[in-house]
Amino acid sequence: MLPYEIMTPFEVISSTGASITPLFVFGDHTSKAIPKSLSNLGLSGDDVTRHIAWDIGTDALVRGLCVRFGCAGHLAGVSRLVIDCNRDPNALGLIPESSDGTLIPLNQNIMPSERAHRIASIHTPYHASLSASLDRVSAQDPLIVSVHSFTPKLRSGGASRPTDIGLLFKGDLETALAAKQGLKRARPDFVIGMNKPYSAFKLNYTVDTHVMERGLRHITFEVRQDLVDTKQKQIEITDVLARAIKALI
Repeated sequence: MLPYEIMTPFEVISSTGASITPLFVFGDHTSKAIPKSLSNLGLSGDDVTRHIAWDIGTDALVRGLCVRFGCAGHLAGVSRLVIDCNRDPNALGLIPESSDGTLIPLNQNIMPSERAHRIASIHTPYHASLSASLDRVSAQDPLIVSVHSFTPKLRSGGASRPTDIGLLFKGDLETALAAKQGLKRARPDFVIGMNKPYSAFKLNYTVDTHVMERGLRHITFEVRQDLVDTKQKQIEITDVLARAIKALI
């Protein structure tokens, strides 16, 4: 099979300025792009733009933080409905058959050859590029920031999520506690969740593979999507995250 007619599966953001900030920012779910040959995976309407397709607002947050600090970064280039770059390549949910109650028609009973093609064309180069980027900055002992966002309430059921910004961590409690203090100084009114609404002890493939293996300081921000669903809100939350990050670097 030939590579998909995309779009590269990732985008590298280079550091800027005379000095390099000891910070690196990335997002696994920053894109909702689906290769044309996959015909929107058989979906229509807002299913190709709502939260199941990507982490709303995170593209702007990653780019905004990289501009703010002049640091390097890394962005996903393909929707997680095509293949989830924050999953182990052997995971059952790597290519989701359904998400938040929505069936993904072209992901049903996917052929092994198509699965292998998506891994080779998207997942593998994404992680190879991210690994290379981290190799370039590791000597600076950088803080690694992963950015995700979450829906305020799942369509498939469950309670509304009161967390404004979640902090996901596993082996770096010190950084997580300092980040929480920074966020509370920036926005005392915000509800800050520790390993909420998700836990870093689950579904943490990228950080586990590339960041923890290198022993780098790190934190994952999970931002509720109604806080970043407009350009103005994205600017405001970028500022909130930046103020917390400043205290860490």
